[in-house]
Amino acid sequence: MSAVIMDGKLLSSKIREGVKARAAALKEKGIIPCLAVVLVGEDPASLSYVKSKEKALGEAGMESRDIRLPQTTTEEQLLSIIADLNNDDKVHGILVQSPVPKHINEEKITAAIIPQKDVDCFHPVSVGNMVLEKPGFLPCTPNGVLMLLREYNVPVNGRHVVIAGRSNIVGKPLANLLIRKEYNATVTLCHTGTKDLAYHTLQADILISAVGKQNLIKPDMVKEGAVVIDVGINRTADSSAAKGYRVCGDVDPVVKDKASFFTPVPGGVGPMTIAMLLQNVIEAGENCFKERN
Repeated sequence: MSAVIMDGKLLSSKIREGVKARAAALKEKGIIPCLAVVLVGEDPASLSYVKSKEKALGEAGMESRDIRLPQTTTEEQLLSIIADLNNDDKVHGILVQSPVPKHINEEKITAAIIPQKDVDCFHPVSVGNMVLEKPGFLPCTPNGVLMLLREYNVPVNGRHVVIAGRSNIVGKPLANLLIRKEYNATVTLCHTGTKDLAYHTLQADILISAVGKQNLIKPDMVKEGAVVIDVGINRTADSSAAKGYRVCGDVDPVVKDKASFFTPVPGGVGPMTIAMLLQNVIEAGENCFKERN
């Protein structure tokens, strides 16, 4: 068996074209969707993520408010900046790049962003709206996974989905979304307390790994014909690579020989995360227009 490769680059480019058209329509109505991207410190990975987000915003015809702050920025200073952005009518979304320096309470920062501009869906109200199926933004990476499943017509109703990883960014929200009636999956959420991971992964019709551990999922942990979604992003040193490292996922690439569908790393879920962020920003801009009219 050779798996169908779920191409996140291709799907994300289609979504981004749609966002670009919506942004152009909003511009004609006098609104330019704007995301304020706040970066505290100079973490290399964070700098790279921020640059890719800003590039994607520009390509979609949206604005990026680039706010770079020194490592020594205090919690009070950051909260003051967020308060100003909350009150700025020209800013529709706010994103504070994680992680923030250790002297800043990340939960306080997350809670300071008003839900109407919380395009990452991290605010407690945003999370509550998602769980209760109320209107609001959906978290970017989990929604990207769902879009890939939909694009490739992967049946989810009644199937057993096993998720490895219970982070607030991927595992928990994805489990909550998959148990909605529109997806109707039976979900098992595995974590560091799970005694026998392979026992559970072997039962998965759809296996999703979001742990951040290279080659965690081996071929003998996957049943024949399973759908395998790799959300893991791991950097491994590689002197032959231009950047001195290469990116790989949680799943041993050999697994694609057993799977029916498989997401590569890079090029699978990663591009979908940014596409879903852009979709949330354009939605925030459209919501702003509706409120004004």
